[in-house]
Amino acid sequence: MVETVKQAAASAQGAPYLRIANVVKKFGDTTAVDGVDLDIRKNEIFALLGSSGCGKSTLLRMLAGMERPTSGKIILDGEDITALAPYDRPINMMFQSYALFPHMSVADNIAFGLKQDKMPKGEIDARVAEMLDLVQMRKYANRKPYQLSGGQQQRVALARSLAKRPKLLLLDEPLGALDKKLRQQTQLELVNTLEQVGVTCIMVTHDQEEAMTMATRIGIMSEGQLLQIGSPAEIYDYPNCRFTAEFIGDTNMFAGPVVVDEPDSVEIDSPELGSRIHIDHGITGPKGMQVWASIRPEDVHLDVVPQAAGPNVARGQVHDIAYLGSFSVYHVKLASGKVVKSMVAANHWHENSITPPTWGDTVYVSWRPDMPVVLTR
Repeated sequence: MVETVKQAAASAQGAPYLRIANVVKKFGDTTAVDGVDLDIRKNEIFALLGSSGCGKSTLLRMLAGMERPTSGKIILDGEDITALAPYDRPINMMFQSYALFPHMSVADNIAFGLKQDKMPKGEIDARVAEMLDLVQMRKYANRKPYQLSGGQQQRVALARSLAKRPKLLLLDEPLGALDKKLRQQTQLELVNTLEQVGVTCIMVTHDQEEAMTMATRIGIMSEGQLLQIGSPAEIYDYPNCRFTAEFIGDTNMFAGPVVVDEPDSVEIDSPELGSRIHIDHGITGPKGMQVWASIRPEDVHLDVVPQAAGPNVARGQVHDIAYLGSFSVYHVKLASGKVVKSMVAANHWHENSITPPTWGDTVYVSWRPDMPVVLTR
């Protein structure tokens, strides 16, 4: 396709491939999407992650043209598509249910959109063959959807979505219909296919593992707003608020005022811990400010021998143990009633010749001062 002068200029300036500019969607008095600004790069796989009702599916439907924004603009490859009908947009959407035509063969399902566009038969046949090879389904070309497994149906739906070579591919809970084991197997397979084709993709999911595995960047949504955007590592290691820290993975959260405020360190008074939390980096904010310290379970060290009193240390009893094969999660109840989670590798006790603690045993939790992340909201 020949690039227009406008598109070439935008590309030269490094403009985003997709720009969602201050988009708002209201249903009566309810605001489903509240002033979302988002730039997507070309060939990026971007995940919108949030709980049910957060607005992520509504935003996806506005990109597809199934809903019209109350205000704001959607610009794709330099073209304002805000008011375009779904069939006029160079966008395809793949649903969780796959929506395959049950009376059509795999090949006919893939060819359907091409026939609607009145593409010459020779070109349709070539494109269908290309898509079948892409998703490794050539030998199933004549089967009906009911003759396929869930994973195979997912491949056919993807092939049909990619057949028209859309500028943007939208995935709505793409692996939600698969069981856990098959979903894990399919995640990287799907990413490899999308990267091979070189299509820009936005996926909606409530599955944290799916987003962390598949996406180059993640947007965390809550109550219609984007709270944080970043790579999977940035979102996990450096959450910018309590919602993100608690929504992505698992964390131990301690609240308290800042009682020591130095340029290179702070201390938080934590009644729940029963001592202070020392953090070896500064924060932006005054002494006395209420903050929250987030510590991931894998960063909490568990000891069975007494530890010296001081910051970042507390005594407790084993309240529960979740055995998960390669590691166990110990739930330690402190004197305050606060339960702290500590993730311990399965071979830790054996390598250190220690008898693993069990329910009711006294243990000590601690962490390094560089482990907590300080949150101000």
